[in-house]
Amino acid sequence: MKVKLQKPKIPTDLPPVTFQETEDPFYEMCRISDCTISNEEIHRIRFEQVIFKNVTFIDVSFRKIELTDVIFDHCDLSNSDFRGGSIHRVEFKESKILGLNLSDASLGNVLFQNCNANLLSFGYSKLKQVLFDSCSLRNADYYEANFNKVAFKECDLNEANFERTPLKGIDLSSCTFDQLSVSINDLAGCEVTSDQAIGFARLLGLIIK
Repeated sequence: MKVKLQKPKIPTDLPPVTFQETEDPFYEMCRISDCTISNEEIHRIRFEQVIFKNVTFIDVSFRKIELTDVIFDHCDLSNSDFRGGSIHRVEFKESKILGLNLSDASLGNVLFQNCNANLLSFGYSKLKQVLFDSCSLRNADYYEANFNKVAFKECDLNEANFERTPLKGIDLSSCTFDQLSVSINDLAGCEVTSDQAIGFARLLGLIIK
C-alpha cells in the first residue's frame, strides 16, 4: 500500500536558537542544531515549524509533547520519553531513536527514514498515515496500536511485537524478520511473501514439509 504523507510545512531560512528552559515551553519557526539537550523534564512542551539537526537528547522526558511541522535530521533521541505525544507532519531522518517511547501517542503524516529504531515503543498509540522506510525496528513494540494507512518499506522487523494490533492491509513483503509476536486473529489481510507465510504457519503449529 502506498501511503501519501503531507510533508512538514517549514519556511526556508529559519533563525538558529539555543534550547533553554522558558516560562512557556513553546518553540516555533526556528532551527536547533549541533547541541545536546540533557536532563530535561518538561510536560507538554510544543514545537512548531522547527528543524533539529545533529541534536543529541540525553535523559529527556517530554511527556505529552506537541510536534507540528518538525524535522529531526541526524539526531539521537535514544530512550527519550515522548509518551502521550501529539505528532503531526513530522520527519525522523537518519536518526537514532533507539528505545524512544511513543506509547499512548497520536501520530499523523509521520515519516521514519533510515533510522535505528530498535526497541521503539508504540504501545496503545494511534498511527495514521505513517511510513517506516528502511528502518531497523528490531524488538519494536506496537502492542494494541491502531493502524490507519501505515506502511513498512524494507525494514528489519525481527522480534517486533504486534500483539493485539490488527494488520489488515499492512504490507510486510519488503521487510525482513525471523519471527514476530503477533496474534493469529490479527494476521487476516496482512500482505507477506511466501517465505514469510511459512514462518507464520509455524505460529499455527503447522509442520511444513
